[in-house]
Amino acid sequence: LSLPARAAEQAENIVRKVLEEAENAEQLVRNIWAGAWKVCHFSTLPKWLQDNDFLHKGHRPPLRSFSACFRSIFRIHTETGNIWTHLLGCLLFVGIATYFLSRPSALIPWEEKAVFATFFASAIICLGMSSMFHTVSCHSEHVGRLFSKLDYCGIAVLIIGSFVPWLYYGFYCDYQPKVFYFVLVSVLGAASIIVSMWDKFSEPQFRWLRAGVFAGFGLSGVIPAVHYLIVKGFFQAVYHASFGWLCLMGSLYLLGAAFYALRVPERFFPGKCDIWFHSHQIFHVLVIAAAFVHYHGISEMAIYRLSMGTCSAEEPPIDFEY
Repeated sequence: LSLPARAAEQAENIVRKVLEEAENAEQLVRNIWAGAWKVCHFSTLPKWLQDNDFLHKGHRPPLRSFSACFRSIFRIHTETGNIWTHLLGCLLFVGIATYFLSRPSALIPWEEKAVFATFFASAIICLGMSSMFHTVSCHSEHVGRLFSKLDYCGIAVLIIGSFVPWLYYGFYCDYQPKVFYFVLVSVLGAASIIVSMWDKFSEPQFRWLRAGVFAGFGLSGVIPAVHYLIVKGFFQAVYHASFGWLCLMGSLYLLGAAFYALRVPERFFPGKCDIWFHSHQIFHVLVIAAAFVHYHGISEMAIYRLSMGTCSAEEPPIDFEY
């Protein structure tokens, strides 16, 4: 090559390297910026992220990558408590389920494992979907709406999964009402999930509708509970069907729904509960408490039912004729 040609080639290589370095530097700045986001005020959030106007500061801005969303788990912001309460609850149920289901069949028959597995799976799905939603809700409007639907579906799944063991052991020897209530719960659960698919269901103005849908679904459990109470009597219901634990579980869920719908305590202390102890965190804690209360209750039911042996002819079946 001639001297001018070699000089031109060298100049081209230099320009190419400069452009590559500039591109790398730009990417480095983007990475640093993505990792160095700052929490912001409610008023600066885009409309799709504006959910609770009583929480003034400490909100995450839109984080346009999943990696940034997951890294935000380890930052302090309005969703930190929401993420960790249900993430830890999910992991606890994974541990309990693993221990329970790994026990020898001589100690826990496979039928009982299947019944409890339904409850464990529902709790893990609900708490896992909730934690996931609160982690990625700031990614984008589309992602936030998608995971909010999964979150609400998880709530319906937990309610269904909570019904299964109580109905199974409560109506252990009574096929007709047991199947009827299983079908009823499944239909109501499917209806709740269908309503959850409505795009506007997750919007702030429908907070009361969300609380009402799931509270109503949960309260449908009053029907089989009253049925059992009338037929079997108060003593049997309290001491053998864990009626007290069932009522405590329902009370915790309803109390949590009330905190969620009323947005207490931040309603009375705007801007003072931005990071800790706001209504959604309290709701999460009460949901976990209710799930563990229910686990204790159905465990007592299972122990009593298995101690009775097979269904006896002397034990009259429950039917729909009071």
